[in-house]
Amino acid sequence: MGWEEQVRRVVPYIPGEQPKQKGIIKLNTNECPYPPSPLVKEYAAAFETELLRLYPDPEASLLVNALADYYGVDADQVFVGVGSDDVLAMSFLTFFNSEKPVLFPDITYSFYDVWAELFHIPYRCPELDNDFRLVKEDYLTENGGIVIPNPNAPTGLFESLDTIEEIVAGNPDSMVIIDEAYVDFGGVSAMSLVDKYDNLLVVQTFSKSRAMAGIRIGFAVGSKKAIGYLKDVKFSFNSYTMNAPSIAWGMASIRDDGYFKETVGKIINTRERVKKELAGLGFTFPDSMSNFIFASHETIPAAELFQALKQEGIYVRYFNKPRIDNYLRITVGTDEEMDRLLTFLKQIIH
Repeated sequence: MGWEEQVRRVVPYIPGEQPKQKGIIKLNTNECPYPPSPLVKEYAAAFETELLRLYPDPEASLLVNALADYYGVDADQVFVGVGSDDVLAMSFLTFFNSEKPVLFPDITYSFYDVWAELFHIPYRCPELDNDFRLVKEDYLTENGGIVIPNPNAPTGLFESLDTIEEIVAGNPDSMVIIDEAYVDFGGVSAMSLVDKYDNLLVVQTFSKSRAMAGIRIGFAVGSKKAIGYLKDVKFSFNSYTMNAPSIAWGMASIRDDGYFKETVGKIINTRERVKKELAGLGFTFPDSMSNFIFASHETIPAAELFQALKQEGIYVRYFNKPRIDNYLRITVGTDEEMDRLLTFLKQIIH
């Protein structure tokens, strides 16, 4: 094999399909169905392209300070990156360096095991219970770190803050990362605990509730000590990960809190309405606190529904994996998009 013997081989993460044709109803990647804040549009229009010849601020100070003010923490408790995937990958590199296994659920965001394999991190995946709930005791055992998405993906279930705190408090020798990509849609953030526990890191993203998946902004909030270690790794890897437009437009999004809350409220209202409609059509699903619904039909296999919807130009997500291969993850779109989905489902179910 020659040089190929030295190649680091991994099975890559497979993102949701990104169809190129127009007219598609895209409910497969949990993007926001509404545009970013109008203030972001204003900042984008006024952005001085002359600045692109210069390196961006490596500290991303405008964005970091805006986030610190918004969440009521110090600026040196905030770390930003190119989407929460970048923040999480840096966190794996920084905090998971033990020979003990890192713990995360068996049904969860499928990038976690990819990073673990890529960075040669041992890991173990405790099974969720039959209701897709976390078994708290599984995370109160010896480990090299813990990652818990809350709400979880693809189930959409939210674990209580009391459960999260018990796990953090029970693991003083391990970093506990709470991945809150969907927390704005009905969960309670663990950020209130970061000043109490040095071993807690809370990670969020602008890709969902802030409608900025295309610009790639993620951030973490933690103790000053933990964030300092993260920055050391970042600046040993790439000092200029955040580009200048991302820094400016991210700050603009944070400043428009009214629009943010209005958008999240619309998505929550649509989600709850669609839950009732789906239940009436014979679907069952966990009680999602996210911007998607993880649904299974009582008689029609998920794979069959997935193909029928795709042929109709309605894209949802199907995971051909044990325990969840009869579920569809359906992103909450606009009311008009969800009505089209429901109309088509009614046609093929009845």
